[in-house]
Amino acid sequence: MAAKSASTETSAGDSRHAARATRSAGRKMRSLLLDAASPLFRERGLAGTAISDIATAADAFPSQITYYFRTKEALFVECACRDLLYLARTTEQAALSARTPRDYTHALAETVTATDSVAFFAEALTLTRRRPDLAPLVERTIERLHSEGASAYASQIERHGWRTLRTPDQSSRRFWAVAIGVILEGYAMGRSADELCGEMLRVLGEQAKTAGDNARLRLVGDRDTATDTTSDGETSS
Repeated sequence: MAAKSASTETSAGDSRHAARATRSAGRKMRSLLLDAASPLFRERGLAGTAISDIATAADAFPSQITYYFRTKEALFVECACRDLLYLARTTEQAALSARTPRDYTHALAETVTATDSVAFFAEALTLTRRRPDLAPLVERTIERLHSEGASAYASQIERHGWRTLRTPDQSSRRFWAVAIGVILEGYAMGRSADELCGEMLRVLGEQAKTAGDNARLRLVGDRDTATDTTSDGETSS
């Protein structure tokens, strides 16, 4: 009986190990396919990229793409979402060394406009209008983008003693809304990365000073209804 019980436990352990190995292999293959597809989509667009091209670049079979992602459109959206989250982390890292609100915002704007990740994501947003089944992934990505941005901003506030009338969540949401709008318009107008950065800084507005200067940080142009405002409604510096 003891031998039978030990044999059963060994069999169960082997099954769990096999299941973990299968999941690990699946995650690795998904990652390889995303790595291969992303630059192709960014260079050629959705229509100009064939599943066979992606499979060749990933050293995989076309059937593996449909197995893991079902459709080319789903793969496109997941690539765009992943790239945007990568950009968000890079943006937050670039702003870590900023000591003033102005430097912080400049680092964010400069980094976010240096690549085409936001424009890539905007294509995915457009695609979900025709493919509502893909919308949940975009929604989760946006919420994660906002929550991680809010967390990074809150850490900077605590670290430097900055003050703000807006919550970190409100500031993060407005920053990314401005980024998407400015970059989309800029790409349509053929503007350079420097021009996009300058336009973002203009739209975000002049930064307030640090808490030590008795002013409040306005990461994305906070309004202060308790003080005098400029003609466009933004708090004057």
